[in-house]
This record gives sequence, structure tokens and C-alpha cells, in this order.
Amino acid sequence: MKTIFALFLGLILLPLSAQAKEFTEGVNYEVVKETATETPEVMEFFSYYCPHCFKFEPIIKTLRANLDENVSIKKNHVDFLGQGMGPQLTRALAAAEMLNVEDKVSSMIFDQLHTQRRAINGQKDILAIFEQAGISNKEAQGAMESFPVVGLASQMKRNTETFNIRAVPAIIVNGKYQVNTGSVRSEEELIELITYLTKK
Repeated sequence: MKTIFALFLGLILLPLSAQAKEFTEGVNYEVVKETATETPEVMEFFSYYCPHCFKFEPIIKTLRANLDENVSIKKNHVDFLGQGMGPQLTRALAAAEMLNVEDKVSSMIFDQLHTQRRAINGQKDILAIFEQAGISNKEAQGAMESFPVVGLASQMKRNTETFNIRAVPAIIVNGKYQVNTGSVRSEEELIELITYLTKK
């Protein structure tokens, strides 16, 4: 985990490279599935409890601004960090997406855990975060218990299992390619690699 942290910290701090790079399978990315998604997409596997994922958030925002408009970015929370709170925060993300407050809620959760260093202990604390984002307790609780949200949270868990994700952050492009983040030296190079894979 320390190696991953050092990498992503380096991606944030290193100056952008002016040189484009050739990307190759087995070095810069791995093929993890035979068939790609019908439309280009980037799926970020992360956990609110992961400090490296917190540091990676600005890179995802830069990536979003640089990708073609037809490329979607999907966030997939994993359950295996945070003990019993992992699955609850997966459902919180799903509810936030359904209520169109994902950016606000995610920022608040990351801030509380990593900047304020305050624990999130159960549904009461989650509902308080939604309330700060402008969603009433009743509406937030209803969303988290709804069939679509339960289904989306289950899908996130299946995605984690399907792609055998064991560490985060991890990036899957077009449902077929897993990015080897250790093969790039800058934020710009990472964005170039992801962009290249979205077009394969």
C-alpha cells in the first residue's frame, strides 16, 4: 500500500511531461476480459477509507475534463475496507448517485475521514452527511433502502469480484483493460494511457 501511495503522490507532484509515450500490453496495461463494453468507459475502484483514493480524487477530476464527451467515468466503491462500514458506504454512494449529489457526498465523506479524521459510525452519521448535502433524512434513508440502490450496490460488489480487485485505487477501461499505474511517471502520462485505452 505504501508503494501505491508513493506512486499517486508522485503523480500529483511531478510536473506534466511534454512527451507522448507508446503504450504496450503487459507493461502499461493488462487485458482482464476478452470483450469490451459497447461504449467507452472508465471504472475507478476505490474506498472512502483508502487515503490513496483520497489523494487520487483530483486526478480523476482532471481525467474527466480531458476525456471525450462520449466516455463515461463510473465510480465503484469496494466493500473490503472499513470493516462493516464498507458495504454501508457502498450503498451511500449508490444513493448519492441516484439523488444526483454524488460529488457533494463523496467530498464530504472523504473530508470527514481523511481531513477531519472523524469516524463514520453507522447510518446516523451517513444521514447527517446527506443532510449537509441538502437531502433530508427521510429522502436519504428512502433512497438507501430502495430497490435501485440496493441493486446498484450489489452490482458494485459483483464488479469487484469480476475484476478480482484486491487493492485500490484501481482502474478498468472499457471493461477489458486494467491500467498498470506503476508504469507511468506523471499525471499527464496516466491520462494519456487511459485515453488511449478508451479508444481501443
